[in-house]
Amino acid sequence: MLIGGLQKFSLIDYPGKICAIIFTQGCDFLCPYCHNPELVEPKLFSQPIPEDEIFSFLERRKGKLEAVEITGGEPTLQPDLIEFTEKIKDMGFLVKLDSNGTNPNIVEKAIKNKLVNYLAMDIKAPLEKYSDVVKVNVDTDKIKRSINLIMNSGIDYELRTTVVKSLLSKDDLRKIGELIQGGRLHILQKFVPSKLLDPKFSKETNYSDEEFEEFKQMMLNYVEKCVIR
Repeated sequence: MLIGGLQKFSLIDYPGKICAIIFTQGCDFLCPYCHNPELVEPKLFSQPIPEDEIFSFLERRKGKLEAVEITGGEPTLQPDLIEFTEKIKDMGFLVKLDSNGTNPNIVEKAIKNKLVNYLAMDIKAPLEKYSDVVKVNVDTDKIKRSINLIMNSGIDYELRTTVVKSLLSKDDLRKIGELIQGGRLHILQKFVPSKLLDPKFSKETNYSDEEFEEFKQMMLNYVEKCVIR
């Protein structure tokens, strides 16, 4: 595992649980608004954290931490993700896996092997706009398959969309709603300019609170619950 970062404590990333967050290096998307460029752009990678350090930390935190989130970058690009997750599960922790949905076979294996307790997937755009938004060619059949796997997994999950005004319109969000029809939870994430893969997006303006509320009410036509974050 190429591990680019470790957040030792979070109360907000795994619903209702105290968790640590492991950040993997490498991503197959180039979303210009990504706020983790040091996990996407190889020239910005730091020296990876040895796995032994991660497991030593988790061993010391048994009984204090309840869960571990594995995010990125894109964790499913890691060839040893399944084995790594098995070790964390064997230590008694709950596992949350974040993914962009481009590797449904890995998502399916994690589900079938009961290695994950919570799944999160970023829905970047309507299928026809995916490649434009993430700046690489995308096999959208894999995106659809990952959505279906997650929604039918029987595992707690969230689907989330970062709403960047210049990239996504209200009609785009409606199409995302149609894509995830019947979903349990959709999170509308406000774009927050910080360190970004494309610094030009730091000048991006956001939709208003009133517009976000409109989007939320629209999404409730498609999903059980919608949250603005």
